[in-house]
Amino acid sequence: MSQRINISSGAPWEAIVGYSRAVRVGNIIEVTGTVAVDDNGPVGVGDAYEQTKFIIQKIEKVLAQAGANLTHVVRTRLFVTDIAQWEAYGKAHGEFFGEIRPCTTMVEVSRLIAPEYLIEIEATAILENK
Repeated sequence: MSQRINISSGAPWEAIVGYSRAVRVGNIIEVTGTVAVDDNGPVGVGDAYEQTKFIIQKIEKVLAQAGANLTHVVRTRLFVTDIAQWEAYGKAHGEFFGEIRPCTTMVEVSRLIAPEYLIEIEATAILENK
């Protein structure tokens, strides 16, 4: 097996729940489910578009830590609490991925970890083999 690199955000939940912000094994990077939260709490409360933008920017930062960028993303998974807002989620997603065009799934779920979060996004990136 290729070397495994766990990337942490330093959040206390990582140790409690037993997860990493991202994991890189060889040329594959998996980014854990990401919500719109920063050190001060939820971001963009009530705004599906703003939450989606914020989340993708967070994903972009952790990809950089793993040696990748958004162009390496081959799949995103969007878990949303209100599918009727699909256009707002999709608009923000398209602003980042319009030219990259990863495989994407958007699924409505009954709720996320806290009611302030309207969307959670996971991503998979693959680096070119050298």
